[in-house]
Amino acid sequence: MRTLTGSSLSYTIEKAQQAGAILKKQFPEVKEVVAKIGAAEIPTDPMPVEAADVMVTLKDPKEWTSAKTQPELAEKMAKALSVIPGVTFGFQQPIQMRFNELISGAKQDVVLKIYGEDLDQLADYADRTARLVRQVPGAEDIYVEQVTGLPQIVVRLNRGRLAQFGLSVDDVNHTVQTAFAGQTAGQVFEQERRFDLVLRLPPALRQDISAVRQLFIATPRGEQVPLEQVADVSLVDGPNQIQRDDAKRRIIVAFNVRGRDVESVVKDVQGRLDRQLKLAPGYHTTYGGQFENLREASQRLSVAVPVALLLIFTLLFFTFRSLLQATMIFTAIPLSAIGGVLALWLRGMPFSISAGVGFIALFGVAVLNGVVLVGYLNQLKEEGVTDLTERILQGTATRLRPVLMTATVASLGFLPMALATSAGAEVQRPLATVVIGGLVTATLLTLLVLPILYALVESRIQKLEKKKAQEEAQEQQEPPAPGAALPRPLVAGALALLLAWPLAGRAQQAQLSVGGLPFTAQQAMTQAMQANGTVQAAQSALAGQQALRGTATDLGRTTIGVSYGQYNTYRQDNNFSISQTFSLPGVYRRQAQLLDAQVGGQQYQLAQAQAELRRQVRLSYVQAVFARHRIQVLRGQDSLYSEFLRYASLRFKTGEVARLEPATALVRQGETQALIRQARTGYQVAQRQLQALLQQPGTVAIADSLLTPLEPVVLPAPGDTTRLLQNPNAQVLRQLIAQRQAAVRVEQAQGLPNVTLGYFNQSLRGPQTIGGIGGPERDYSGSDRFQGVQGSVGIPILRGPQKSRVQAARIQEQVATISYRRQLVELAGRQDELVAQHAEQQQRLAFYQQTALPQAAIIVRLSTLAFRAGETGYSEYLLNLERALSLRTAYLDVLLEHNQTVIELDYLLNSTPQ
Repeated sequence: MRTLTGSSLSYTIEKAQQAGAILKKQFPEVKEVVAKIGAAEIPTDPMPVEAADVMVTLKDPKEWTSAKTQPELAEKMAKALSVIPGVTFGFQQPIQMRFNELISGAKQDVVLKIYGEDLDQLADYADRTARLVRQVPGAEDIYVEQVTGLPQIVVRLNRGRLAQFGLSVDDVNHTVQTAFAGQTAGQVFEQERRFDLVLRLPPALRQDISAVRQLFIATPRGEQVPLEQVADVSLVDGPNQIQRDDAKRRIIVAFNVRGRDVESVVKDVQGRLDRQLKLAPGYHTTYGGQFENLREASQRLSVAVPVALLLIFTLLFFTFRSLLQATMIFTAIPLSAIGGVLALWLRGMPFSISAGVGFIALFGVAVLNGVVLVGYLNQLKEEGVTDLTERILQGTATRLRPVLMTATVASLGFLPMALATSAGAEVQRPLATVVIGGLVTATLLTLLVLPILYALVESRIQKLEKKKAQEEAQEQQEPPAPGAALPRPLVAGALALLLAWPLAGRAQQAQLSVGGLPFTAQQAMTQAMQANGTVQAAQSALAGQQALRGTATDLGRTTIGVSYGQYNTYRQDNNFSISQTFSLPGVYRRQAQLLDAQVGGQQYQLAQAQAELRRQVRLSYVQAVFARHRIQVLRGQDSLYSEFLRYASLRFKTGEVARLEPATALVRQGETQALIRQARTGYQVAQRQLQALLQQPGTVAIADSLLTPLEPVVLPAPGDTTRLLQNPNAQVLRQLIAQRQAAVRVEQAQGLPNVTLGYFNQSLRGPQTIGGIGGPERDYSGSDRFQGVQGSVGIPILRGPQKSRVQAARIQEQVATISYRRQLVELAGRQDELVAQHAEQQQRLAFYQQTALPQAAIIVRLSTLAFRAGETGYSEYLLNLERALSLRTAYLDVLLEHNQTVIELDYLLNSTPQ
């Protein structure tokens, strides 16, 4: 609320109370009205007394009767308050008003600033601009900043009349100042306190221009002359305020926007001003407020949207590794944008920054459906669905529900925002409207347009691939010219190739061995230690660390200096110097200790790598032997099933049995052969692992074919953890503690003083006095040399940095100690676990070796004899064979677990088998 310029505080209070009474009387929605005038003690929000912030607190929107929306209510309130003369009102949210004022200096949504030098001209332009702005629909609460119109009493002295009366300008100014501002005429004492006695006119006379004109001026001759006799006293309108931006005078024309978007209103205002308001040279206009925020945000969106689209396309390309498929899915973005724009148009919403952010979110969600569908179509292609029509129908039918669920869940999630009417709804509604509308069209694209595009692209790709295959086939199958004979060398080479083909096939299956013999477990470990890259790398690292041992006594660089010039006299002299800095012997000794500890650490790391390699080789070798042993067991079982099939077929031919018996025999034989193929695959996998560990170019052959129980090198008693100190990991961590301790000592030694020794040799050309003052002089040339030695001691004065480094080194030592202790605890738990497993597995092995395996052989022998004699049927015979096979395979499984436990126990205790 603003009253006329120059209004008093009481007048502003009266009009604010009148406005509050009107609002509470005519609008039942109003709960209370509070007005704020002026500034606080801390002038963070300066405001003149003719301006007031009237806060209107409303009831819940459900209780409104005068209007349904806030803009409608504000329009009716403005109409009701228009009966108050000389007062202008504008309606805004309090926080929005504060932000507008901080951004542009005015409280309205849009601020039009006119810059120039002449205040009257600026005021005229502002009035004309305000009249044009009032003609624009949507522009409400127009406010024109008052830079003039403040009533002032102006006294213009007549110097001729002053001279007639013998008065000076200072005399008149003194009297006028005393009358209006007051002048100290004396002091009044009240006990211990005193007060200035100020003389000035009473307020009534100061506001009456006629009384000012009759103000008497004392002349030097003792006469009293009225002020109007020596000056022209008039009441004129003066400047109210002068505002500047960037040191340029300006005036503000501000207005709020209701019922339209800010950008379109500003464009209409700009069009009217360009056509109907011509500014003089040196005058120009700018726009600020929310429009300035909109423009800056639009500029940021012009960068953010292309970047978002580029990132989406890049991610699509990296996902599908196909430029065509990425482009195909990317087409969801323009169609989703069409849906977003259409949704805004249907709801009558303008494009805003929140809508722009909604488009960015929409683009990311829109491509998800395409990714889901195209990804599944590619999966079907990899699974062997080559028919394009079948692939598309199956893919769209399968992905229909996920596509619809994606769009539905996102749309339902944004639906409350699209229908919001509470605070912040003006930001939420455009964003949600864009996303919901865009998802509708994007879903249609995914279900209808995208399969068509996929069919077109894939059919084109298939045609190209088919054409290329045909061309390659024609090139490979093109026959020679009729009558042409092959050259004799070519014929001979072909014959040799045909003859050598079986041998070549066998050579490809040949397996590497030692001296033509297969590898034993010990030979495999020896070969791995010699050829494995991990061990070789650890050995090289050890050699490099040992080479660094020679740097323990590194003295640093020797400084050699040469000087030439007039540094003694005007003659040219030269100087040669050499110096070297030495640390105390303890520093070099502790550096050597640190390097020795590091060499030891590398040695333990090499031992760790060797132990780990030994463990992996043994595990792979045991796995290979297990697979070979399992193959032998299954082959024996397969021979039994083959014999059974032969008998069953013969009995079926003679009519003794039905078709079921040979069919069952055939199925069991097929199952056994499948298990044999599975075991062969396991054997080949183990061979490939050994080949990688032994760093061999071909498959490695193994010597053992039967899996036998292994025995641990050392079997600790329960609770005995002494052997754990030999564990490779524990040794590395223990040596790391020694390295950290040596590092602490090195850091402590770095705080000791160092010594610098030097030697110099120079010339002193020219006359020099010998033997002191008064002695004879001698003229020295450049060949006369003067030499000497110098020494210095470097002492660290600031001990803080050095102490920090020592403390850091000690903390590293503590970390290494904690890790070592934690490792020992874990190793102890692992040892107890392995010992318990070993004991349990030995019991099971004893059962299988002493009872199960002998009984399995008896079961096979007796059941075979009984079946051949006709004493048992084929079902009982097959059941006995399966029971025997399960006992043998279970024994192999237990034996494999037992050997793996032994290998892990040997590795844990760092025991090397012989």
